[in-house]
Amino acid sequence: MKPGGKEHPIDKILHDGEQVSLGGTTLVAHLTAGHTRGCTTWTTTAVEEGKTYNVMFGCSLRPPAALTPAVIEEFTRSIKKVRALPCDVQLGDHGAQYNMQDKFAKLKAGGPNPFIDPASCTLEADVQEAMFHAIMAEQQKAARP
Repeated sequence: MKPGGKEHPIDKILHDGEQVSLGGTTLVAHLTAGHTRGCTTWTTTAVEEGKTYNVMFGCSLRPPAALTPAVIEEFTRSIKKVRALPCDVQLGDHGAQYNMQDKFAKLKAGGPNPFIDPASCTLEADVQEAMFHAIMAEQQKAARP
């Protein structure tokens, strides 16, 4: 694959739990297969007004339409992993995963930072796990004679 029509050489393959540091920020890789088998959720910390927060950049956990035994195992492991990660602020590759538009509107209105919301950290996992179980039920129903 050539994103942008250009070669992008791979200089390192990251494994679960490995760290990458950039400009004083350290990100920790968490392999969380879901929408894509090689998907990675990243965690780091951020400081606001003297307080340190755990930040999670989630990868889409949307399950694929075809659930093979390997995909079921990976997806189940990913859901458990995401739920166990330390998280005060959830961000992701799609704004809907963490209600970005609503939180941004609240941020513009003033008051406490709405992105600091530990209760919403498993929102994406909850929604996609429900979809996962619905797909499994549909496949099991279709497989019956």
